Amino acid sequence: MSRVRESALQAGLVGCHTCLKVSAASQHQCDRCGSHLHARKKRSIEHTIAFGIAGILAFIPANLLPIMVVTQLGVEENSTIIGGVATFWSMHAYPVAIIIFIASVMIPGLKFIAIAILVAAAKGYLKIDPQQANRIYWLTELVGRWSMVDVFVVAILVGLIQMGNLMTIRPGGAAVAFGLMVILTMLSAHSFDPRLIWDRLRIPKQP
Repeated sequence: MSRVRESALQAGLVGCHTCLKVSAASQHQCDRCGSHLHARKKRSIEHTIAFGIAGILAFIPANLLPIMVVTQLGVEENSTIIGGVATFWSMHAYPVAIIIFIASVMIPGLKFIAIAILVAAAKGYLKIDPQQANRIYWLTELVGRWSMVDVFVVAILVGLIQMGNLMTIRPGGAAVAFGLMVILTMLSAHSFDPRLIWDRLRIPKQP
């Protein structure tokens, strides 16, 4: 006789999102920390898609607009993210160029793809192993914090390089768009409930 797997929700149990204590699904409040208990995040997919689309829309000006404006001897020079990567590369600062490219271009792009895969799996449009989907979700949460490297670099340069009329650096419009994009992608990933993927897993019962 094969063993039928039963989810916590099917067993009438729910885990607290704050302290992880497992309680009865009939309870409305966690006994340990007092947080509100709910089996699944409400409208998780809708919120994830909405924040994800908004993040993509912010990602476009973040790469097209200048992220910093350098004024040297009265001459202004605008630098985009890709332009900054090219500049560091031409200066043979290869590690800095690679780090900025990975953190500012590759990671946000991969994060959008990962969120799209998770949503497609939760909706049943894509068949994927739930354990693998969970790894994708937690990896997305882990690397998301490194997406602000480029904004931090600009902030440091603005604070350090202020030489009167000789040279000044100020942030461009892309810095705001990029920061907004990072916030929106974080909200998108946070809104997604990975348990929805496990809800799609159906194991037929054996007599």
